[in-house]
Amino acid sequence: MRSYVSFKKCAIVEELAVLGARVHICARNEAQLNECLHDWATKGYQVTGSVCDVTSRPQREDLITRVSSLFNGKLNILINNVGTSILKQTMDITAEDFSFLLTTNLESAYHISQLVHPLLKDSGAASIVFMSSIAGVTSIKNIASIYSAAKGAINQLTRNLACEWAKGNIRTNCVALGSIKTPLTGRILEDNTFLDEFNSRTPLGRIGEPNEVSSAVAFLCLPAASYITGQIISVDGGITVNTI
Repeated sequence: MRSYVSFKKCAIVEELAVLGARVHICARNEAQLNECLHDWATKGYQVTGSVCDVTSRPQREDLITRVSSLFNGKLNILINNVGTSILKQTMDITAEDFSFLLTTNLESAYHISQLVHPLLKDSGAASIVFMSSIAGVTSIKNIASIYSAAKGAINQLTRNLACEWAKGNIRTNCVALGSIKTPLTGRILEDNTFLDEFNSRTPLGRIGEPNEVSSAVAFLCLPAASYITGQIISVDGGITVNTI
């Protein structure tokens, strides 16, 4: 398998690499990227990387040009895993906030999918996995409304591409995350009141671990999931089905 993972998501990279995939990853921070690449090399993983800010259209284009070169114009897997949020209420969101969040959370994934489509089609069988959020299907306190709107758009993009690109044998699915221990959620989880409330509403009673996400992502890329497409799979401990 040849796989491109957008953004530095160590658990997903390692899950795919252990399964034998050659992985290319991108990140904005060169020092952190090089540190990860060195660590993966010592483990024997086939992982390469590029410094790229995916909010930049030219950088996205340069990135996929390199991916195409590395994988001889064919790609089996695309993981669109870029996301960020701003802890503001709707009336406090500025035009700059709006543009930044949409560019990061929606436009980058949309454009990268467009750029990579020929590579996925030429592979003969391919899988796209978008990383979304349960904020795209339900309201979550303290999460910016424009973040939720962007994730809702990713969910619908998943469904549309699953139908539009199926003739090219490209499956498209989405993993909608609940509260997972990541740098992005760190600021929110520092609020013990929020954390206690979140856990009390979650049937499993805790937040998730990165490896619990990476396993779901990897499954969607495997032949075992060959008849699964257009699905939004919530990895959230059951919170979105708990109405109490």
